[in-house]
Amino acid sequence: MKKIFLASLCTAIVLLCFHSASAQTAAKPQRTIIIMMDGFGNDYYRNSDMPNLNQLEKAGIYNVVTSLMPAVTNVNNIAIATGDQPSKNGITGNVFFNPKTQKEEYIEDPALILTPTIFQRAKNMGVKSALFSCKKKTIDLMGGFADISLCPECDGAGSSIWAKEFGTPPDVYSKEISYWIFKSAIYTIKNNSDLGLIFIHTTDYPMHMWPPESADAKDFLHHVDEYIGELRKIAPDAAILITADHGLNSKSLCWDLEKALQARNTPVKIVISPEKDKYVKHHRGMGGAAYVYLNDNKDLENVKKTILSLKGVEAVLTRTQAAKRFGLMPERIGDLMVLADKTTVFGYLENTESEQLDTHYRSHGSGYEAHVPLFVYNAKSAPNAAYFKYNYLLAAWLYRN
Repeated sequence: MKKIFLASLCTAIVLLCFHSASAQTAAKPQRTIIIMMDGFGNDYYRNSDMPNLNQLEKAGIYNVVTSLMPAVTNVNNIAIATGDQPSKNGITGNVFFNPKTQKEEYIEDPALILTPTIFQRAKNMGVKSALFSCKKKTIDLMGGFADISLCPECDGAGSSIWAKEFGTPPDVYSKEISYWIFKSAIYTIKNNSDLGLIFIHTTDYPMHMWPPESADAKDFLHHVDEYIGELRKIAPDAAILITADHGLNSKSLCWDLEKALQARNTPVKIVISPEKDKYVKHHRGMGGAAYVYLNDNKDLENVKKTILSLKGVEAVLTRTQAAKRFGLMPERIGDLMVLADKTTVFGYLENTESEQLDTHYRSHGSGYEAHVPLFVYNAKSAPNAAYFKYNYLLAAWLYRN
């Protein structure tokens, strides 16, 4: 009888341990690689030789989705990282008007993000993460909860293990900077098997320089595709999620709205280009949307009328209209939001109210750059294709309790 009892007890313990281990294995989230391809409009995809991405399209989910407005990096990158629209996460541009200082300020402080990022959610579930970005502002905003973070401009990057492996980080204004980031991410994945989340953010510098049909753009994206192929090889178990923040278009006209309004006797407090960031060689801080802050609410109709009289202006929305239409946080946008047509941008000009732009100038920010490709590959628990209508939903479903 004693032997039978001991045998039964041992069996029970073995079964308990088995079920416990099985439960832990089942509960462990799938390893996931997220790639945010800055400036990767669908026209760039369709014009390039990208066989690995073609395979992801055929084997997984592929949609051309709407990105968020204004069509700039911070708005979309933070929305993708939080899984929330700007109305919740609070990020409405690359810069914002700070009511406390009454000045335009760069959005670089992570405290401005009002909802948890995917790195916070992953950490809460015990998942180790890494963030690789070509842009330092991404690390500053999103990197706080990542276990590993790297950008070429980050302190110590030039003497890091990645620099020893792949050389000094390339210039931020180059296509090679994206290659360096991919190689660093691949090396890190190979040498850190416990990483469960890897987020890679490329640069849109090549897209600012070259149109989708150009040989240079095609060459850049073919190389990027090769790195995507290598990621598939070294992490065959991983889900791969890819989308973009915005596309790009050629632009021919820029308005300095603040100067134009002043010259037409409808002055305002300040006009902000939400595209403006520290990477001035990309776009000179000029984009296809603008926020206008009034001196007085009674000026609204006159200011709106003046703006609508300018060539290239497609629409002028009130704060309430813009917040509702684009899911923006009212407290962090102007009294008016101005939208440009496909070939017009807004931004600061030193000595004139308008400028005919160089034929090679390319930028974004308008609704004409707000449609991008989205890929979901090998994601075992992903929602169905109908769920993915916007780029910010790419990973919104991950690490939710």
